[in-house]
Amino acid sequence: MKIIMLGAPGAGKGTQAKRIAEKYGVPHISTGDIFRANIKEGTELGKKAKSYMDQGLLVPDELTCDLVVDRISQPDAQKGYVLDGFPRTIPQAEALTAALEKRGEKIDYAIDVEVPDSNIIDRMSGRRACLSCGATYHLKYNPPKAEGQCDNCGASLVLRDDDKPETVRKRLDVYHSQTQPLIDYYKAAGALRGVDGTRDIDVVFQDIVGILGE
Repeated sequence: MKIIMLGAPGAGKGTQAKRIAEKYGVPHISTGDIFRANIKEGTELGKKAKSYMDQGLLVPDELTCDLVVDRISQPDAQKGYVLDGFPRTIPQAEALTAALEKRGEKIDYAIDVEVPDSNIIDRMSGRRACLSCGATYHLKYNPPKAEGQCDNCGASLVLRDDDKPETVRKRLDVYHSQTQPLIDYYKAAGALRGVDGTRDIDVVFQDIVGILGE
């Protein structure tokens, strides 16, 4: 079962992707995690990725395509996977389609988590992240036990630059111009399924399970 999660930044697709991966026993593959790991380690890829992410811009195709194709070739992805944050553009989608065709495979479902921009700005400005262990929280929906402190390692939580309202608006503009065309791309491929992402997390997940099957 090869799944792509679509939706604007902050729509909740990452949360749903993790639950899908857990239920169906496939890896959750997030380019965001790959980028953050490289940023934390200070690699050249990390420095390049950070310069784009801090401005609310998309990381260029050449920094992501090879990483993703290599990742889905690993043994744990043979039963399938959930891609979260890739593809983000039509060229990336075409590169992924071509790579899969060489393996005799294709994407089974592209699930679009639909949420209005105004909801997303409110959601993302409430996010807090632990730069030490990578844990994420939300002041309203998933607060830490102690204010400003990570439950896992006790480090201080921060509002990341890419979650600030002004950056979120820019990210949404980029999403609508560059990423939203993927909805039409996967609709034409017969893989697109949409869910209402404004509802409770559990309700959204049940909608997704209804699409994928038990």
